[in-house]
Amino acid sequence: MLQETGFSDLDSLIEKTVPSGIRMKTSLRIPKGMSEHEYLRHIKNVSLKNKIFKNYIGQGYYGTITPSVILRNIFENPGWYTQYTPYQAEISQGRLESLLNFQTLVSDLTGLPLANASLLDEATAAAEAMAMFFNLKNRQDHIERPRFFLDAATFPQTKDVIYTRAIPFGIEVVEGDYRSAAIDETYFGALVQYPNNLGSIEDYSGFISNVQNTGGHVVMATDLLALTLLTAPGELGADVAIGSAQRFGVPLGYGGPHAAFMAAKDEFKRVIPGRIIGISVDAQGNRALRMALQTREQHIKRKKPRQIFVQRRLYWLIWRRCMRFTMVLKD
Repeated sequence: MLQETGFSDLDSLIEKTVPSGIRMKTSLRIPKGMSEHEYLRHIKNVSLKNKIFKNYIGQGYYGTITPSVILRNIFENPGWYTQYTPYQAEISQGRLESLLNFQTLVSDLTGLPLANASLLDEATAAAEAMAMFFNLKNRQDHIERPRFFLDAATFPQTKDVIYTRAIPFGIEVVEGDYRSAAIDETYFGALVQYPNNLGSIEDYSGFISNVQNTGGHVVMATDLLALTLLTAPGELGADVAIGSAQRFGVPLGYGGPHAAFMAAKDEFKRVIPGRIIGISVDAQGNRALRMALQTREQHIKRKKPRQIFVQRRLYWLIWRRCMRFTMVLKD
């Protein structure tokens, strides 16, 4: 690296590339080294300072457990998940089957015929649904329906992501009570929570009909475990249902992604984000799973690996020349 950039030592390279204002003037405060035994004893003593409290906050994240029989026979059984990317179907049949099972479960509980298998969490799934509705009802150069209704009893983290994602689209988010909302042709969609932020189970069927009568679409943020007892969003007339599958045994882990889902009516099959796993047959006529739909994914086809390699090599060389030119300018 030093030969390529023309510097004699690492200090002079850092002097040119890292601004002095953000460099530390003192050494790192690193304690004396420990043996493995000493470290394990130390970290054990630190862990004893933790205090375990009960969590009553909820709001989409709940203290669950993973049953040992599931953990042992599925999560720890490589025959099920064959860790590999789903688009390499020939060597990831186990993973594809688990995703297909997930889709089937989501479709059954939400009462909607189409379900995908690759969303991050409930809040971003809600934003994806909003963006999908917006693009269906508007053109990039001509926005006729800029407004999106957000029920006030929605989880706060979902509201935050909705508001943030609405800014680059130019979407006007209108927050209020679904009971008194005046929905007209300026709205392209709406979101309601089921059960809501207060734990209330509302009948949204009338509101959903009102939105759809104006030409808009409705997404319901819901809880899969609650849907084992409640009326399914599809039966209430919702166009899309989103949420998190965390309640089915994904323990809390200080934040981070959980298995989110999106289920929709059949009319959204060409625009729904993420992946959809489908059933096909192989060359021998056997049942085979493959990705029936995917978006936002780069795939290297078998017949084009050399072409992809050359293209990436070219990008790297261009980047390298640009960096060299930048260094000359700085000097």
